[in-house]
Amino acid sequence: MNQLLHDLLDPNELHNPHDVRGLRDLLEGPGPLLLVPDAVLLPEGPADGTAVVVADGAFRAVGPAGELERTHPLLDPVRLPGHLLMPGFVDAHHHLTQSFGSALAYGEPSEIFRRVWVPLEGALDEESAYTAAKLAALEALRGGFTTVADAGNRTGVDVDVVASATRDAGIRCVLGLVCDDATTDGPCVLDGAVEHLARYDGDPLVHASLAVSVPEAATDATLRGTARLAAEAGATVQIHVNEHLAGVERSLVRHGMRPLEHLHHIGALGPQLLAAHATLLTPREMTLLADTGTAVSYNPVASAWKGNAVAPATAMAERGIRFGLGTDGTRGDGFRLADAAEFAQRIAYGLATGDSSCGAGWTWLEHATRGGADAVGLGSRTGTVAAGLAADFLLVDVTNPELALSWDLPWELVRRGNRDQITAVFVEGRMRLWRGRPTGWDGPALVRRAAELARAAVERAPITRVHPTSTAARARNTAR
Repeated sequence: MNQLLHDLLDPNELHNPHDVRGLRDLLEGPGPLLLVPDAVLLPEGPADGTAVVVADGAFRAVGPAGELERTHPLLDPVRLPGHLLMPGFVDAHHHLTQSFGSALAYGEPSEIFRRVWVPLEGALDEESAYTAAKLAALEALRGGFTTVADAGNRTGVDVDVVASATRDAGIRCVLGLVCDDATTDGPCVLDGAVEHLARYDGDPLVHASLAVSVPEAATDATLRGTARLAAEAGATVQIHVNEHLAGVERSLVRHGMRPLEHLHHIGALGPQLLAAHATLLTPREMTLLADTGTAVSYNPVASAWKGNAVAPATAMAERGIRFGLGTDGTRGDGFRLADAAEFAQRIAYGLATGDSSCGAGWTWLEHATRGGADAVGLGSRTGTVAAGLAADFLLVDVTNPELALSWDLPWELVRRGNRDQITAVFVEGRMRLWRGRPTGWDGPALVRRAAELARAAVERAPITRVHPTSTAARARNTAR
């Protein structure tokens, strides 16, 4: 049996599809499982000769392989040669219902939510919102994310549609309910916030969160109220803070304070707040984040694609400020996100100061996994390979040309890792993805349906773009 399992993930496995299917069937089983990879990525680094026991959706034991084999004699070891078992990535900032318009953001100036995202989401019905969210979840799983934090949507459909999409896809979701009320005279949004926080009690994959688009989108009473409710429930409030120059300047005109300073002034900072982006920070605001325990979502790709600045994440790490890495819906590849996190710090800060390390590699893996889980309020649930935590993990092939000759695996994962190297993705102890394809449901069929619905939604949405498509831009440039 052991020799057979050893052969199943042999480097020549692509020529032995029957055995590959056999291993997949084994790993998809109900468990428990005793997994013995080449190494396990622990907080202190890769640990050779380490194994894990997975049962009932959680890691039940993590330790030396020989010891676990002795203490679990009824479990047949599943040997995974050539593989690293590592925590799944945590996307600390996403907009799942915006997946139909990803390419609409290319070449656009900042604050595209007014011209692109709000109109697009407003054009979605229940089916298209569900399909868009599930499509985003599939992309996230393909990129090694086992958790996504959705910052709420303005589709007008029940937020449970998004919950159903992520649950059906098999990904863990921190699900935001938008509580904007600055321009409405409707019922108190805090009543809906209370119901939302209670709605997903006991759900293994969906975790309720509150959200405010930007501080100016809610009254001070609601900003204080959502902070209080989230703190009492052990949940998060997600708010886009200090992302764009225009937003900072509007706050200065209105309050005489920057957005983050205003949130502190009214008592809305604290461990319950997840401040999305926070790219424009003064030294005082850095101190406020550190002193209050407020968390940040550092979104480096979003900064490059449509932002005004790069969050000072290396300085945040030095100051002990809690933060995770977020995609902001740009692209769902956890390895490329970690690379962007380091690269953006090097370009924005490291080159000017002669810092050739910029976090030494491990910083970005840490905040893409354990730090991200802490930032989204799930640090006691996921983000680390440790006994008692949810079995949200990846099996990564380290026999490929990019990783096989590594002298420093954490650095290589940051610089040269990509989603093609992910063999399997597990969430809550269940295999959700095998070699880029979801298990238990038809991924290609979803993509085909999404393409149909996306065309119709974009056509009817009153979207305003400043930049032409790349083909049109080329033609215009050639005509000149």
